Amino acid sequence: DRLILELKLTSLEAFTHLQKILEQVNALTGTLFTSKVLEERAEKQKEETQEWEASSEDQVYDWSAGLEEADDSHLYFSPDQGNVVFASAIDGWGFSIQQFASLHSQRMGIKEEVLLKTLWGDFYVNAKAKRIMKGAQAKGKKPLFVQLVLDNIWSLYDAVVTRRDKAKVEKVVTSLGLKVMARDLSHSDPKVLLSAICRQWLPVSEAVLLMVCKKLPSPLDMASERVEKLMSVGARRFDSLPEQTKDLKTAFLQCSSGESAPVIIFVAKMFVVETKALPQFRHRHLNQEEIAQRRELARQRHAEKMIASKTGPERDKDISPSDSAPAECQPTGLSAAKMESLTMKEPEEDGEQKEVFIAFARVYSGMVKKGQRLFVLGPKYDPSQALRLLPEGCTASHDGLKVPHLSCCSMENLYLLMGRELEELEEVPAGNILGIRGLEESVLKSATLSDSPVCPPFTPLNFEATPIVRVAIEPKHPSEMPKLVRGMRLLNQADPCAEVLIQETGEHVLVTAGEVHLQRCLDDLRDRFAKVEISVSKPIIPFRETVIRPPKVDMVNEDLGRQQKVAVIHQVKEEASPARLSDTLHLGPDGLVTLTTPNRQALVSVRAGPLPPEVTGLLESSSELIRTLELMNMLLR
Repeated sequence: DRLILELKLTSLEAFTHLQKILEQVNALTGTLFTSKVLEERAEKQKEETQEWEASSEDQVYDWSAGLEEADDSHLYFSPDQGNVVFASAIDGWGFSIQQFASLHSQRMGIKEEVLLKTLWGDFYVNAKAKRIMKGAQAKGKKPLFVQLVLDNIWSLYDAVVTRRDKAKVEKVVTSLGLKVMARDLSHSDPKVLLSAICRQWLPVSEAVLLMVCKKLPSPLDMASERVEKLMSVGARRFDSLPEQTKDLKTAFLQCSSGESAPVIIFVAKMFVVETKALPQFRHRHLNQEEIAQRRELARQRHAEKMIASKTGPERDKDISPSDSAPAECQPTGLSAAKMESLTMKEPEEDGEQKEVFIAFARVYSGMVKKGQRLFVLGPKYDPSQALRLLPEGCTASHDGLKVPHLSCCSMENLYLLMGRELEELEEVPAGNILGIRGLEESVLKSATLSDSPVCPPFTPLNFEATPIVRVAIEPKHPSEMPKLVRGMRLLNQADPCAEVLIQETGEHVLVTAGEVHLQRCLDDLRDRFAKVEISVSKPIIPFRETVIRPPKVDMVNEDLGRQQKVAVIHQVKEEASPARLSDTLHLGPDGLVTLTTPNRQALVSVRAGPLPPEVTGLLESSSELIRTLELMNMLLR
């Protein structure tokens, strides 16, 4: 939709643009695949070298990189392979070329298999020969994808949004066999009509669901390498885990929902929903018996009000309601519990939260049930400590567990996520995604849940977009500071990529991934979490630099000659000459820089030197460990 409305591209220009995007994505995919193959090859060669060194046999080197044998045909994205969906989320439409291939195969009299192979690419239709030919670009013809797919979408946007041609819109709706409400046809906003047409013609939910079912691997097909990666936290290897923990690998691979299977759940994030959107507060249809009982309940309440209005306040003190109420006003077989169940439960305005946190989670093993108690495993949890400190057969129902980074929680409610709606469940088997209520006090952003204390915590989610844009926030009215603090705590829990800090000066700082992310967080803070007016400082972005070796080639990739190197050295010496330095700054021949304070009371000397090779080698070899420790430190803030 942005290619049509914002960039104003033609259908042919959009086709070229989409081709370039897919080429860039596939190039990046190929780079990642190559680096993975080379890394595995290097590890294999290292192991073989160690074996050769241990033995006295002659060494035979294999100089192949391993890329020739590796199969990468299934990794790349191409519409003809059925792994690409073209969509507009804001307008609610999406499709794959399979949908248009089946649609046009009957009309054109061409086999669907042929259209699947030629609908995306440099192919066109020869109208005279009624054949699909190659070389559309060279012959100046419209490609099939443009002619059969994009032109239809462009004409729909032109009729509905650009020209607002009602006659053409009605013709399009009739030809597609759609039913559009009269209020949508007469709506002043053309995007409403466009969305109503597109959601019936090309629903994005159907396209995505079909691709998920056909292309994504089943939970039963989890790779052994992925299981070991999930269970290895930080720099700890899988083979260093306790034997009881290693045995859980079988539960991951089987993805069993049996009674004996351990329950293992990973919470990916926490999200906020309104309390009135929960199933227990949703209005439901009543049967005839419940309607009659409600009428009886309303009649009783009306009679009680009439009696209370007739009797004065003094008489109410002396006469009890049971004595004053007539016989016909007494409850007719309705117990207090029944009366309460007939009254719709509404979330209280002041006493109960208007919004609650739901955990977005996946069950990897076992059957999770409503009301079940599970262990919450923190990022630094060590299962070997639990084996030493906990008694054998310990469960999450036991009290007084004194194991570091281990706590317990209860599954208050389980929900099936149906778009924007939640459907309450009693139990959820392995392999499913679910929502869990009741974890806001136990889980900050992500966590691992299990009924077994020997389960290790999963590797935390790693976000490539590091938060760098920071602002200081304060309420416009100082008395609303507690509301702001609570709102920022909720925002920090709801947004996995946002960070909330409190400086030594007492400032409350919000750190986000970019300007768009910052604006979204500020809007959520004002409208959803804090609900107060706030003052925001100007964004601050940290500036970082490093030191590199002098270049050996110039900008045109030519070697720097000896004369150029001498000129560079001469320029550096000239800039550092005593004539250019101030009276308080002195540069010695050995690289010692001396600075005198303006009051001549102190003298500061500085000399920069390289780190020892042992230190730099240790830092380079431990880069993965340093990155993991930094990530864990960010999660524990």
